[in-house]
Amino acid sequence: MTSPRNTQDAPIDKDWWRGAVIYQIYPRSFQDQDGDGIGDLVGITSRLDYVADLGVDAIWLSPVFTSPMRDFGYDVSNYRDIDPSFGTLEDFDHLVQKAHSLGLKVIIDQVISHSSDKHAWFSESRLSRTNDKADWYVWADPKPDGTPPNNWLSIFGGSAWHWDSRRMQYYLHNFLVQQPDLNFHNPDVQEALLGEMRFWLERGVDGFRLDTVNFYFCSLGFEDNPVVKAEDFNASTAPAVNPYNFQEHVYDKSRPENLAFLRRLRALLDEYPGRTTVGEIGDSQHQLELMAQYTSGDDLLHMAYTFDYLGGDFSASHFHKAIEETEAKAPDGWICLAFSNHDVVRHVSRWSAHGQEEAFTRLAATLIMSMRGSVCLYQGEELGLKEAELSYADLVDPYGIEFWPEFKGRDGCRTPMVWQSHAHNGAFSTANRTWLPVPAEHLIHAVDTQHGVEGSVLEYYRAMLVFRQAHPALAKGSIELLPVEGDVLAFIRQHGDERLVCVFNMGESAAAYRLPAGMLPHDAGCPGVNAASIDGEIDLEPFGAYIGTL
Repeated sequence: MTSPRNTQDAPIDKDWWRGAVIYQIYPRSFQDQDGDGIGDLVGITSRLDYVADLGVDAIWLSPVFTSPMRDFGYDVSNYRDIDPSFGTLEDFDHLVQKAHSLGLKVIIDQVISHSSDKHAWFSESRLSRTNDKADWYVWADPKPDGTPPNNWLSIFGGSAWHWDSRRMQYYLHNFLVQQPDLNFHNPDVQEALLGEMRFWLERGVDGFRLDTVNFYFCSLGFEDNPVVKAEDFNASTAPAVNPYNFQEHVYDKSRPENLAFLRRLRALLDEYPGRTTVGEIGDSQHQLELMAQYTSGDDLLHMAYTFDYLGGDFSASHFHKAIEETEAKAPDGWICLAFSNHDVVRHVSRWSAHGQEEAFTRLAATLIMSMRGSVCLYQGEELGLKEAELSYADLVDPYGIEFWPEFKGRDGCRTPMVWQSHAHNGAFSTANRTWLPVPAEHLIHAVDTQHGVEGSVLEYYRAMLVFRQAHPALAKGSIELLPVEGDVLAFIRQHGDERLVCVFNMGESAAAYRLPAGMLPHDAGCPGVNAASIDGEIDLEPFGAYIGTL
C-alpha cells in the first residue's frame, strides 16, 4: 500500500493547496463500521489507505457535527462535537492522525451561514426580542397585512421567511425552515463562529470547505429582489423547475459586507501556517465576479468553486468560454474544479448520453486533471459511477421530495460506496437496510472489480494522478487557450520551463485538430492517450485526448 508522501515533521508548504487534488468523502455513505446502515468516522479511517493509494493530496469531509439531520448534517446544532451517528471526538482525532500519517490533509465542511433551529443559540434567540442572543439571527417584522417582509425565496421551496409565534416576527431561512440564517451583521456572531472554527484548527484540521460562502450577509433594508432578466436566466444554482431562479438575488446574498468578514476569517487561518479555505459560491448571475472578489490577493479565501462545471454543457464551446471568463475576470484568483459532488447529478449521467461511457469517463478525468486550478474528486467518481435511479419511496432528501418528479433531489449521487461486488451491501455495511439503498448497477463497478485491473477506470484515475503530480505545469501552471475547432478544446499549460499542449475531443465522432503554425509537440506519456501529433495535426478518436510537450 502507499507509503506516506510527507509527514507531520516535514517543512510546512503553505502553498500545498494550489493545484492539489482533494477527495470528497460523504461520511454517511463511505463506510459503515458499526452496522447501523450509516457511514461513520471509524469506517472512513479504515478506508484511508485506499484514498491515499489513489494519489490525492487531501480529503474533504462533508459535515460530521451534531445535527438533527433534517439536511443530513448541513443543519448544525453543535459546532464543537461529532454527531453520535458518526462517532466521537476521539474517533475524529484518530481519523486526522491516520490521514496525516498517510500524507493526506484533512479539510472539513463549515456550515456557518445558518444553523439548525435546535442549536442553543437559536433556542435562546427566539425566546424574546430582548435576550442576549435576540439579534443573533435575521429577524424581521411582518408587513401590515401579516405577510413576510419581502419576496425572498428559499432554495428549498417557498418563502425564505418563517413565522415565529413567540417573537411575533419572521426569521430568514435560505434553505429549510429548520435552518435559520445567522445574522453576520452582529459582531458577536462573527466572533462566536470564528471561535468555533478555531476549535477545529486546534484539533489539527488543515482547512475548511465553506458552505454557501456568499450567503453570510443579507441587506437589512429587506428590499424585494428584482425579477431576473430573460437574458440572464441561469438554472445553475437551483434546478430549472425551482422559482428561486426567477429572481436576481441582489439583496438576500452576495453582499459587499462579506469581504470584511472573509478577511477576518483569513487572518484566523494565517495563525495556523499551511491551512486553507475553499468556498462554495452559489450565484447564477455573478459567480465568476464573486470568485474573483473572494480569492484575489492574499487576505481572502485561498480558492473557491462555482457551478460552471457542475452544470452546463459538456462541449468545447462551453468549457472554452468558462475558462476564458475565469481567466479574464479572476486572473489573480484560484478556482477549485469539480465535475461531481454531493449536490449534483453525477457527471457521467449528466453529460454522457451517447453510450460511450468509459471513453467519456477517461476523457473527463484527463480534462479535469489538466485544467488550471485545484481539483475536487467526489467519492465513486474514480469508479465511473453513474447517478443512482431511486424510487420516490427511497428518497430522504427534502429538496427532492419537494420538487419530485421533475427534480429528483440529491439522493442519487449520495448512495453508499461500493467496495466489493459480491458482498452484502457492497461491503459498505452489514446492516439489513442502509440509509439509502446500494444500487445493484453500481456493484459491477465496485473497487474489487477494478483494483489492479489494467484498463479499468480506477486504474486510469490513479495513473492520471501520478501524471499530474509529475508535471508542475498541470498543477500550478498558467493556461493559454487555443482556438476551438468543432468539438475540440485545446490549451497550453506552462510552469517554468515546462510547456504542455493539451487537446480534447469532446465529441462522439473522430476529429482532427491543427495546432498553430510551428507548434510541433512530442508525446508527454499521458496514460491512455493514443493520439499523435504529425506535423502539428492531431487525429483524435471520439472522446480522445492528446497531451504533448512543447
